[in-house]
Amino acid sequence: MSLEQKLVEQLLKKHITITAAESLTAGLFQSTLGNVSGVSKVFEGGFVTYSDKVKEQLLHVPHDVIAENSVVSEPTAIWMADQARRIMDKDLAVSFTGVAGPDALEGNPVGTVWIGIAFGAQISYAKKFQFEGLRNQIREAAVEAGLKMALSAITSDK
Repeated sequence: MSLEQKLVEQLLKKHITITAAESLTAGLFQSTLGNVSGVSKVFEGGFVTYSDKVKEQLLHVPHDVIAENSVVSEPTAIWMADQARRIMDKDLAVSFTGVAGPDALEGNPVGTVWIGIAFGAQISYAKKFQFEGLRNQIREAAVEAGLKMALSAITSDK
């Protein structure tokens, strides 16, 4: 069973809804969820916010958060996840912001990725990754890590 199948199975079993806010992954996480039959019971849609401007417009991430911390940062990832969850009124939100390449961004080397989780009454958090490889390998690695983080969030005994 694939990672996305495991996640969707748990979401369905626990009646947990999910959304996402993606930057460097450009919808790949949501597309991966869409590979699983029955996902529409827990996933209605989400956001692809590739530019800073669109993060501000659609997710209402404050300009100052991005300006002071960089778009590739823990605060930005947390804001993206929190806002996606709030705006879509879902139980769980996963966010992705980072550098897929080919060039570094705002002092962050290629492969730097922050993935945010906002779930239920838990405190939102983000985790930093440093992936290796070409652009699409980094994007795929980020999606895999996001699937694992989401699965961990809903199956942990926190």
